[in-house]
This record gives sequence, C-alpha cells and structure tokens, in this order.
Amino acid sequence: MSLLGSNSVKFTGDESPLLPEMKIGFEYSDCAVDDARLVVANAMLATEKGASILTQTKCTGAHRTADGWLVETSNALTGETQSLRAKALVNAAGPWVDRFFDDQLALPSPRSIRLVKGSHIVVPRMYQGDHAYILQNEDKRIVFVIPYMDKYSVVGTTDVDYQGDPSKVAIDDSEKDYLCEIVNQHFKTKISKQDIVSDWSGVRPLCEDESDDPQAVTRDYTIELDDELDDAPLLSIFGGKLTTYRKLGQAAVDKLAPFFPHMGSPWTKEATLPGGNFSTRDALVKKTAKRYPWLDTDLINRWVRAYGTSLEKIVAGASENEALGDHFGHGLYQAEVDYLMQNEWATSCDDVLWRRTKLGLEFSELQTEKLAAYMARCLSARRLTMLKCAGE
Repeated sequence: MSLLGSNSVKFTGDESPLLPEMKIGFEYSDCAVDDARLVVANAMLATEKGASILTQTKCTGAHRTADGWLVETSNALTGETQSLRAKALVNAAGPWVDRFFDDQLALPSPRSIRLVKGSHIVVPRMYQGDHAYILQNEDKRIVFVIPYMDKYSVVGTTDVDYQGDPSKVAIDDSEKDYLCEIVNQHFKTKISKQDIVSDWSGVRPLCEDESDDPQAVTRDYTIELDDELDDAPLLSIFGGKLTTYRKLGQAAVDKLAPFFPHMGSPWTKEATLPGGNFSTRDALVKKTAKRYPWLDTDLINRWVRAYGTSLEKIVAGASENEALGDHFGHGLYQAEVDYLMQNEWATSCDDVLWRRTKLGLEFSELQTEKLAAYMARCLSARRLTMLKCAGE
C-alpha cells in the first residue's frame, strides 16, 4: 500500500473552518485504525491458526518447572480456575508488564516503565469533509482533530504522567480545558467542556529513560529474553506502539525461534486479517449494496468499515431487514449481536456498544437495557448448553 506525498495547501475563503489568520499549511496522507477492532481481528486470526483465546481470564501466577512453565488462571465471569502448561511464557501485559513480575512471577523486573496518560474528547462534528487537522500548540505538542462516526469529531491527545491503576485511568478537567483551548485557537467554531459528548483515556507504557518531559520519552520498544536453564524462556515486551505491532510481534517470535526448532517461516508481514480480503472500501460498499439492495446505505458503510467481507456472516443469507432479527436501535440488529457473541467474544453491552461498534454514542438507556436483556438470555442459554454437554 502506498500513500500520497505531502503538499502545501492554502486555507482561503469562507469554506475553511480555520480562523482567518490560518492561511498556509501542508497536507499528507496517513492510515487510520480502530484499535479495539484491530485487537479483535488479530485474536480471530490467531484462532484460525489454532490458538485458544481465553477472554475475561487473568493469569494469577506462574512458575518454572522442569520442562517449562506452569500457569494459573482465573476467569472473572465464572470464577473458574485452570492450570496450564507452556514451553515459553510471553509477558506482553502493556502497562502491567513490570507489575506482572512482582505480582505473578515473584521476580524482579529487568526494566522500569513510565506510564503516560493520553486522553481524547468527542464533540459534535466541527467541519465537513473526511480530512483531519493537525494543530501545532505553543508547548510544541500536536493535537489531532479527526472526523468520527460521521456525526462527531474526536480531539486528542494529551501527554500526562500517570501513577495510578491503568484500568482506572480517566480524563481530568485540566486535559479537557487543554484540548478545548487548542481547538479554539485554530477553529472558527468554539467548543467548551459542555460540548463534550464522550471521552476516553489510555496509558502508554513507555520505557523509562529519565526524561523530564513525558512527550520526550521514547516510543520505541525493548524485548527482554530470560532463558534461564535454556528450557523455560520468559520473553517480556517493554514499550511499543500500535503502528509497529506487527514488526514487534515478529521480533518477539524471532527471539523465541531457537526454543521451537520446528517453527515455520515468517508470514505475518503481508497477512490479511479476517474480513480484510478486498481491494478498497468503496468497492466493497458498492458490491454489498448491489448484492443486498434492501440494506440501508449507512448500515452497509458501518459494516464494511467494521467487518469488511466478514459482514457476510452477519447477513447469513437474509433477504430482507426482518430476517436480521430484532432491531435494538441505530442499525444494530440481532444478527450482528449474535455474530459478535459467537465470533468476537462479546459478553456485555460495553463489548458490543463501545469496543466493537462505538454505537454507545447513540444508544439510549432504554435501548441499552433491551440489548442487555437479550444478551443475558443468550449467554445464559449457552452456559446451560455447555453444562448439559459436560454432564453427558
């Protein structure tokens, strides 16, 4: 895949959403990705290759044995515990990578990480068009304004040192003020905290390099391999970022290759993720619309963006909207919810509305309750079936 090069651009006329003094800039092309869907797609591909994915499952402890590792796990939903044996152990716990050494391995961590919080806000759409803006701030940071879910713009991100529990990270008022102020310094349309319809925060697990400024901390990754006794390797990943995840993954596998003499050749560099076997999004939208003329255009666009060719598993031979089952609201039908539960490990409304579809921005409390009741019935029936099979 090749991207267009950069060009200078002039912001003139009333059609520009920027302030009149913003006259010249440059434009370039880049890639965008839904991080949550990327994670799910990789897990689905791993499953196709023979992996077992244990969602809602925590590693509670691990120790070396004579022939590898013994790993203890606990399922957060059922309370079920398991003991698993492994030839090698990979610690890719992100912001918990160093804590994993203390809490689960009872070993000293070979490196320290620095948690840096990044927050985003979602506001009503600030301009027309599919292009994003990069805003240069006086503190030498850049902030992006990006079209989001057709009706919104997402603004971010921040760089703030963080000391708390990564699972409880949240935006604070100073970050909201910071992002609103930068937008207001560049755009004709002004925003305030009252315009924020949603927000989210995450922590970047960066390799500690003693930098004073969180922005200056390296975004590179470090891979540590502890191959004590040569028969129970422990590989740990410190740092890293989304854009290089395939390169990082291959580097990790390469380090483990000596312990797996029958490992195959590298294949992930050009691998297509599930649903990604199509040429362009526009072409797939047109193909889908021609094949299923009864589907709503907005629904087709959302499905293509989220699932690619895997949308065929949702349609599953349906010939009209009624065949997709109950409509929970905003284009979310029973068929899609069933697909997410059966193929993408969705077990809660948050899984469906926020992690898989982002429709949580649109759903009312009543619509969410209806969805929750349906999912509860399905998951309860599934558990009863599993228990019956186990009894037989």
